[in-house]
Formats: sequence, structure tokens, C-alpha cells
Amino acid sequence: MSMESFIIEGGHPLSGTITPQGAKNEALEVIAATLLTSEPVRISNIPDILDVNNLIKLLSDMGVNVVRNSRNDYTFQADNLNLEYLASDEYVRKCSALRGSVLLMGPLLGRFGRAVVAEPGGDKIGRRRLDTHFLGFKNLGAKLINDDERKVYYIETKKLRGTYMLLDEASVTGTANIIMAAVLAEGTTTIYNAACEPYIQQLCHMLNHMGANISGIASNLITIVGVKHLHGARHSVLPDMIEVGSFIGMAAMVGEGVRIKDVHLRQLGIIPDAFRRLGVKLKIEGDDIVVPKQPHYVVDSFVDGTIMTLSDAPWPGLTPDLISVLIVVATQARGSVLIHQKMFESRLFFVDKLIDMGAQIILCDPHRCVIVGHDHKRQLRAGRMSSPDIRAGIALLIAALGAKGTSRIENIAQIDRGYEDIEARLNALGAKIRRE
Repeated sequence: MSMESFIIEGGHPLSGTITPQGAKNEALEVIAATLLTSEPVRISNIPDILDVNNLIKLLSDMGVNVVRNSRNDYTFQADNLNLEYLASDEYVRKCSALRGSVLLMGPLLGRFGRAVVAEPGGDKIGRRRLDTHFLGFKNLGAKLINDDERKVYYIETKKLRGTYMLLDEASVTGTANIIMAAVLAEGTTTIYNAACEPYIQQLCHMLNHMGANISGIASNLITIVGVKHLHGARHSVLPDMIEVGSFIGMAAMVGEGVRIKDVHLRQLGIIPDAFRRLGVKLKIEGDDIVVPKQPHYVVDSFVDGTIMTLSDAPWPGLTPDLISVLIVVATQARGSVLIHQKMFESRLFFVDKLIDMGAQIILCDPHRCVIVGHDHKRQLRAGRMSSPDIRAGIALLIAALGAKGTSRIENIAQIDRGYEDIEARLNALGAKIRRE
């Protein structure tokens, strides 16, 4: 596979209308959940991106009947799974290359009483543990067998039984997996310190449409009364809030008036406010966000005059996936801001690239950096960079759009993993990006 790059000619202002794609994280969860029934489940607004397409292909390999109704609309029917395939080396190899595959554990365990999982790969943003998932499965009565030689975990159970549990951390995929395992378990499961991101809320709504009995949706205390079986349903994936946030950042920094369509404002939580704290002006029109041209955006200070701090936190706090975008936007603000990235290690490593481009950033430690804004007095310089993870990738793309000269971003498979046709959609707004 040849490594593709983006060549970006900076300094072209963006204007026009852009529509966010479906949410990647939600799509991965609800697609995995189709394994819980033998009836057809139809899901629309699925983003056409690498991470999602690989999961769909894996389901197809497992024997799920996948029908592509249109580019973003699929029907899944898991009425004839090849359970032998799930023990094969090929399946394990595919799982280890695909982050989203961990979401298959819960539904397979819930419906068939066994699952195999490879040690996960994916982003370079610190180790993402699976402990929360396994503790949840154990609480429900599953056994975990570690096979060091094949580097896989087997999870099996005679019968899952509902129970009360308090999660050690509010892991999004962990919560999703435990919910999917619990919907068919016997009795009542209560999950405290559950993640409550919109992705999880949407998963719960879809499962309830399929006949599950889940309450406490949108809170961190979820109650699941087990049912005997689930049936088919239809579901539509929400717009991707990370993409909406990325577009707000882009429009603030290099826009001359950009409308972001159909954003499902209620589901964006605190995201618009995080940009407002950097001084970005937003207009809400119906369910659209309009970002007018911003000759200056002035960083807020706290009421007592101290320096503005932005930090990530579990939902409904600020999602860690937008930290890198906020850092780039802050480089051109008037004022200074401290960004504290609490939830992952090594998400800030990409600021080195911004410093090379002329940004004034003090990296305090692996979790904190202070950005001293240029107030558009100094443009970033074009650079040559590589994308370490999918969210830093889009942040570097925004930096390059605002930079003087031509930049090259390598390893853009990391961007393709999460963003559908990103260059075509941005070029339609006036950007100059080509793939090579």
C-alpha cells in the first residue's frame, strides 16, 4: 500500500456550506449491535470511512448478510453467522488491525455466549486498556481466558446474569460493550459511572427499538432489564460532533462565512461554548451553525481575570477528540490559553509540528500546553508533517490551510480513517488540497 499524502496550498479563505457526516463512533457501536438479532437492521447516515468500512467488511466475512442500499445506508442481517470463523487466525488478525472490532465482544457474548478478541491496535495515543470491558463481562458471569501464544483473549459463559456494577472508568466502548452483553442477560443489570456520550445514548435508543429495556439513557446510571430476544429496527446515525467542531475551528481560522448544516445542536453539548471561550463568534440559525468571518477572536478570561483554561472531561464535558483542533485555533487568537489534556497520554505530541510552523506554544508536559495567540499578525509557515492520529490529522490540516506556502501531510490514512472525502468537501469551500 503506497503512502498517500495531502498537498495543501495555504492561505485560501473558505466560504459556503458544508454538511457533517455521520458520527464514526456511533456508527461502529450500532453496526456491532446488529449482531444481537437474527432479523434485519437498517442503519442510515453511516459515514463512508476506513474504520467503518473495515468493520462492515469484517461482519460480512463473519457471515452477516450486508446489503448496501446506498452510499451511507445499509441493512445488516446476522441470521447465519459462521461461528467457526470467529476462532480462526484470519479473524484474529483482522481484529488486531481494527480498533472497532472490540465492540463485537459484547454482542457475541450476549447472543452466543462466547467471543474472541485480539489485543487491540489503532491510534498512537497511549495504551487504551480493555480492563473495563473485561471486568464488566466478568460481573455478568463470563470467564476470561488469556492465550499468550496467539495474543488473544477468549471470553465465554454458560449464562449471563444481570448484576450491579460500578465501572472503574467511564469508558465509552467499555460501556457500549457491557450494555450490548447485558440486553439479553437474565435479570437486571445496573451500570454506574457509565459513559453517557451521545454515541451511547443512540446505541441505547436503537436497542430499545429492537425490543431491549434500557432506562437512564443520557445519565451515568444505566439500568437494563434483560429480554429473551431482540428484533429488527431502523436507525439513523447522528452527525459527527467532532467533525462539526473541526469545521467550526476551520471556519473561525480561515473562513469568510461558513454554514455548517444540520448539526443537531442539542447533541453538541459544550462544544460550541469551547470555541466561544476562544472568542469565536457563532450564529445559530435553525439547526445550522453559521461562522461569520472573524478578523479577530479574543480569548475570554475567567470572571476573576485569570488565564483561560480548557480541559477535556468525560461527557458532558469537552471531548478529548477536539483538543488538537482547539489548540490550532488558539494559535491565531488574541490572548493566551492553557490547554490541559487529561484523558489520554501523548495526544499533545503533535504541537511540535505547530511550533515548527511558527506557533507560539509552550509545552509544559505531556498533558499541558500554553498557547500565546498570534492574533493573525503572524501567519503560520507551511511545513511537512505526518499525522500521528486521526484527530491530530485534521488539526494539522487546519493549520496548513491557514499557513503561508504549500504544506505536505503524510500518513493521511489516519485522516481517511475518520473523515469522508475530506479534500473534496473542503475544496468545494475554496480550499486547495490535493492527494498524491
